[in-house]
Amino acid sequence: APAGGPPRAPRHKHRATGGRRNIHQKKRKFEMGRPSALCKLGAKRVRPVRCRGGNMKYRGLRIDAGNFAWGSENCAKKVRILDVVYNSTSNELVRTKTLTKNTIVQIDAQPFVQWYLKKYGSDLRKKVKKGAAKDAAKDGKDGKEEPEEKKSRHVIFKLKAREAKQKLDPAVEEQFQSGRLLASIASRPGQSGRCDGYILEGEELVFYKRKLEKKKK
Repeated sequence: APAGGPPRAPRHKHRATGGRRNIHQKKRKFEMGRPSALCKLGAKRVRPVRCRGGNMKYRGLRIDAGNFAWGSENCAKKVRILDVVYNSTSNELVRTKTLTKNTIVQIDAQPFVQWYLKKYGSDLRKKVKKGAAKDAAKDGKDGKEEPEEKKSRHVIFKLKAREAKQKLDPAVEEQFQSGRLLASIASRPGQSGRCDGYILEGEELVFYKRKLEKKKK
């Protein structure tokens, strides 16, 4: 192809019968293909590529953060991508930490924890057993480190009312303990230079958890 990539025209292929084709024209620029980006997990590195019609693509070569949506809570935050854990195409893409569309990654839960605390007044990281909670209260360490923010009576009742109606998926809640959430990439990093996606929930989360357990075995 003119730019060195493989052409997308079928002229170099054999006929369906197995016979050879006579090549009657040269490669054309509009048939050009480009090498795949194979975007990796790392400090941001994006290169602009001029395309047909003067349009631009943004070739993500390395990306370490993106906007991830928490669908059931209608909330999106910019978070760090911590690790690549599953790719249905090949385990090789997991080993090399390659980011493609629909790759399953682990993201930092902290921005969502802070948002949840502000909206519902409960810390998702501190879902501990009753006995452990009493021990923590006896030690009194937590109180000294993080003095509770003063809230008006109106705000306290508003948060309580919100939390009473709130139902959180236990499988998602469990992940907050480790500080890492499973998420799927919905954008195409090699085309848009962005790595955005959504947190896995419900049946989709169950499906991928099962896949990951099977992989461990």
